[in-house]
Amino acid sequence: MAPQRNTGAGAEAELPEYAGHYLLESRLGSGGMGVVHLARSASGMRVAVKVVHAEFARDPEFRGRFRQEIVAARRVSGAFTAPVVDADPDAERPWMATLFIPGPTLSEHVKHNGPMPAAELRRLMAGLAEALRDIHRVGVVHRDLKPSNVLLAEDGPKVIDFGISRPKDSELRTETGKLIGTPPFMAPEQFRRPRQVGPAADVFALGSVMVHAATGRGPFDSDSPYVVAYSVVHDEPDLTGVPGNLAALVGRCLAKEPEERPTPDELMRELRSVAASYDTQAFIPAQRTEARRTGGGPSPSASKESPDSEAAGGGAGAPDGGETGAAETGAAGAGDRARGRRLGRIAAAVGAVALVAGGAFALVPLIDGGPAAGSTAPRSARDGLAGWEAAAVAGSGGAAECAPGAGRLLCARPGVVFALDPEDGRLLWRHPAARGRAGGPPVVAGGLVYAPADQGRRLEALDPASGDVRRQQAVPAYAGFRAVGDMLLLTGAHGTVTGVNAATGATVWSHRIAGQAMPSFESFAGDALAFAASVSGDGKHTRLTAVDPRTGAVRWETRLDGMLDLFGARDGSVYLLALDRAYGEAAAVVRYSPATGETRRVTLPVARQGVQAAVRGGVVYLMGVGGSLDAVDMGARRRLWSLETSVSRASAPATDGTHVYVTAADGRLLGVDARTGHLVGQTRARLGTGTDRIAASLPTPVITDGRVYASAPDGTVFAAPAGAPGAW
Repeated sequence: MAPQRNTGAGAEAELPEYAGHYLLESRLGSGGMGVVHLARSASGMRVAVKVVHAEFARDPEFRGRFRQEIVAARRVSGAFTAPVVDADPDAERPWMATLFIPGPTLSEHVKHNGPMPAAELRRLMAGLAEALRDIHRVGVVHRDLKPSNVLLAEDGPKVIDFGISRPKDSELRTETGKLIGTPPFMAPEQFRRPRQVGPAADVFALGSVMVHAATGRGPFDSDSPYVVAYSVVHDEPDLTGVPGNLAALVGRCLAKEPEERPTPDELMRELRSVAASYDTQAFIPAQRTEARRTGGGPSPSASKESPDSEAAGGGAGAPDGGETGAAETGAAGAGDRARGRRLGRIAAAVGAVALVAGGAFALVPLIDGGPAAGSTAPRSARDGLAGWEAAAVAGSGGAAECAPGAGRLLCARPGVVFALDPEDGRLLWRHPAARGRAGGPPVVAGGLVYAPADQGRRLEALDPASGDVRRQQAVPAYAGFRAVGDMLLLTGAHGTVTGVNAATGATVWSHRIAGQAMPSFESFAGDALAFAASVSGDGKHTRLTAVDPRTGAVRWETRLDGMLDLFGARDGSVYLLALDRAYGEAAAVVRYSPATGETRRVTLPVARQGVQAAVRGGVVYLMGVGGSLDAVDMGARRRLWSLETSVSRASAPATDGTHVYVTAADGRLLGVDARTGHLVGQTRARLGTGTDRIAASLPTPVITDGRVYASAPDGTVFAAPAGAPGAW
């Protein structure tokens, strides 16, 4: 993080420019434990970043709580929360980034619009019950559900702020005598026996939240928190104003004894009986929808603080959890969904859980000193190929980034490059790499292996057979690295591109690329050109340039309408995502054919946030943050299918035309039928012990020679038969 200015009073004195590589653009709000900023990643993705106050960053106990918050938030599906996209609990000023979700908190909505009508209340209660089911089934108890921690997104409510939540296996304990929570929304057991608080406490809080949504007040209102606490433990709730068909159910949620309260599943069943016409359409105020339509940003109140320090509206993120009376801010994250999609998501999530995850894999231990004898798992009766799992190679942690090359599976983790036998996962060689973080998988160019860093001044070429260093050479500092054929393209800090012969190390050419101030090159299998795309300052146009990597000559260039993100080139065409200028959501898929100059644009029925894409056979597969996976046929100009995977964060998709594969943040590999969009199978989770480490991106699965290879956060690399995900 950039140096902090900590002089002066209040949060205004704390104005960091960056958290990690996220540029902090504006402050959404301030709470008792930190400041929440609206920020953008290098790719333009909007995130909400919570930066811890300097005074708490020096407190080991608080760092432990913040680390627990990251763990808890990461465990929960992004379908009902603001997904965590990055975090660094060990930074000088710890921070966490979540996806930005435009939308007001329930507290703000009630404040500005008054109590909700009965139909909206039913939808809210059902959405919160779904969210609690999702939270509880991964072993997390929220412990601070309240109106300011409920974000009204366009596809339903999102539960945010896991600052005082507790995973059931957490070793962190509440300090004796310290009351943690918000009294009007705390359960009796949180006052009587806080160390024994379980999921039923969240159901009690749901009941209190529903009274607030229906009446604008709580069921145990008082100006004194001490009177509120007494009333919660001893008095009956005031349900005056709660619609009659919901009052009994809300009353059950507010039962004094945990065992007398309904579970989230029971709530959902009862709500279906309350109203046969139960409907899941969005319940965002009309003015929010209008603001989205006109391209407006966050509401003007988003940067203001209310008297209780809540960040108002507009979509905030990663809010503070805190002690009694601690301030909270809203959180953020997902794109539009069509009416009625929530029921489909429930079915998809239930289906995913019901699948058998785990399959048979042989564990291949990797000894730091050299290769280990490998074994293979039982062969699949369906395709005769074996799956295997290779244990983590020593390094600084995290998932490995892998790519095939020279008959090997070449992988990199921070601090190490290694090669595995693609048949059985045996470690063939390993080589230390002097770098802080991986800059992509190793590549084979000119018959040698290169493992780029994010930034560097040296090229190191390895022998693909042994891993021995064949050549080291100093080069001008480069911020961008791309191997295309037998050429390496290095983009310098000032935009000059240098073409290096990968086999000899000789500089072949060096100059700037016309129309590209700072080109970040992309290359794709089957195409000999390197591509660079840059968006105009107003976001209205994108310049696309194709460069011959051998000479640096521009082969063709064009200017296309809109803010476009290049993701593929196939069969003579290039493919791009059209992004909404206000929210950065993928609104359409664009295909440009340079031979004819034809541009084809297919608008998505529902815009998607944080999309990563792949193309094969004229069909584009889109994986969005929050779990949506879509297939778009560019020839037929329509979406073929859409699947809600229940995966909060996933890698870019990979496809062989028969199945689509993605890796989840918990290390699962999912296989989806490319024709129908049905989830066919998935492997077990491989999260590992470093659950507070959130990678900014996840390695894309690799498909080659009948297998799909993936890597997981626990450091393992594994292979599965590509043709039979149902047998995993």
